[in-house]
Amino acid sequence: MEFTDVIKNRYSCKKFADKPVAKELLEAVLQAGRLAPTAKNLQEQRIYVAESPQSLAKIDKITPCRYGAPTVLVVAFNKHNVFTYPGGKRDSGVEDASIVATHMLLAAANAGLDSCWINYFDPDLAARELGLPEEEEVLMLLDLGHAAPDAAPMPTHASRKELSETVVYL
Repeated sequence: MEFTDVIKNRYSCKKFADKPVAKELLEAVLQAGRLAPTAKNLQEQRIYVAESPQSLAKIDKITPCRYGAPTVLVVAFNKHNVFTYPGGKRDSGVEDASIVATHMLLAAANAGLDSCWINYFDPDLAARELGLPEEEEVLMLLDLGHAAPDAAPMPTHASRKELSETVVYL
């Protein structure tokens, strides 16, 4: 698919069909995350794939926003393996994990899959419920699957501010 079509047409799917994600499509999405840039190439991301009934039940305890997705990718990062920026106020963890998640979200659309970026959950609860290592922080959940036949973008999906409202030339 043409990249501009991918970014223009993908939307946050809020209703998934009861159809599993093919392994080769999941692999393509995961590879896109693996290839994402990270600060100093630290690759501190950890992607957990939830597909089993037991894992999905844990996701459902964490958030009401699975929307029936057959696969959920849990995007986390190792808090002890990040680049600290000059000044010491920020580090690369959230930023790098966000880049990884965005690569996977766009790769999903390119592969004909639908997705939804989920941030409506408590990251500490998610880490505990999923039994993640203490040094890892959960950034987001990525619902992944095929949209239900009656799924559609939210009414505001195509509403975007003009570039002049969001871009300033210095």
